[in-house]
Amino acid sequence: MDSPVHSLNSLFAQLGLADDDAAIEQFVASHKPIPASVELHEADCWSDSQAAFLKESITEDADWAEVVDHLNAMLR
Repeated sequence: MDSPVHSLNSLFAQLGLADDDAAIEQFVASHKPIPASVELHEADCWSDSQAAFLKESITEDADWAEVVDHLNAMLR
C-alpha cells in the first residue's frame, strides 16, 4: 500500500494552522462533530481560503485529497 502523498501535519501547515500533533488534536476536539449534512469545506471553522483549498482538493482529486478525506473523517 502506498503512503499518502501528504501528512495530516503538512495539511494543517498548508491551511496556515498550527501543525504539531497536540494542536491538531485540539483543533479536532474543538470543532467536531461536523454534522453529516455539512460538507467539510462548508464548516464554520474555515476561512474562505481554507474552505476553497479543501473543496478544490476533493473536487479535483488533488494529491491532497486522501489526507483531506482523513481530516473529514476525524471531524465527524
